[in-house]
Amino acid sequence: MLTLAFDTTQGACSAAISQEGRLLANAFMPMQRGHAEHLLPTIEQVRRQAKISYGDLELIAVTIGPGTFTGVRVGLAAAQALAQVHDVSLIGVSTLELLARAAVPRNNDESAGIIATIDARRGQLYMQAFDALGKAVTLPVIDAASPRIAPSSNHSGLIVGSGAEILQSALPDWRIIHDICQPDASILATESKHWRDRASRRPPSPLYLRAPDAKLPTGIKALNSKLS
Repeated sequence: MLTLAFDTTQGACSAAISQEGRLLANAFMPMQRGHAEHLLPTIEQVRRQAKISYGDLELIAVTIGPGTFTGVRVGLAAAQALAQVHDVSLIGVSTLELLARAAVPRNNDESAGIIATIDARRGQLYMQAFDALGKAVTLPVIDAASPRIAPSSNHSGLIVGSGAEILQSALPDWRIIHDICQPDASILATESKHWRDRASRRPPSPLYLRAPDAKLPTGIKALNSKLS
């Protein structure tokens, strides 16, 4: 299945295209601001690199949060518009799920768990625990760093995401995978088979965990006008 995936939820803008799990093109640009301005050029870059047309797409995958309010809305607005224009199904995947999925190949212990965590600022973390295969075993939460997030069956495991170092202070026996810090659309594209049962013509809902404290930027309106 020819899949376009992208992420703008945190400190990067990334996009990728895969076919049946094989990566055809990808781009990853670290940034704290400017996601709305960079997303469409990044998508166009990977489309050209993959040598496909938008009409060839069979699936669009997008991250739904948690992350920054603006970043989450930018990605969802673009995904919804592209899906409507090109009549393509959508899947939404949480950033915590995506981070955990990236860690699965690095987990050599079937009894060890994976915790994905994102620095939510204000002394809080977005957190969710997964088993060794990346299946969620807790609901996503926002809270201070605490050993309570670790399932009682897991005494050690892997921590990934931008909040990893903060969380490790509460879970010293857990190991950080430092190079899995930001969600990456290349993983979302190549691993989309794990979430394909969510495919729908209806847009996915954002996952905030915290009430938004920002207004929609004008860049999102410009993004929608370009896509329509």
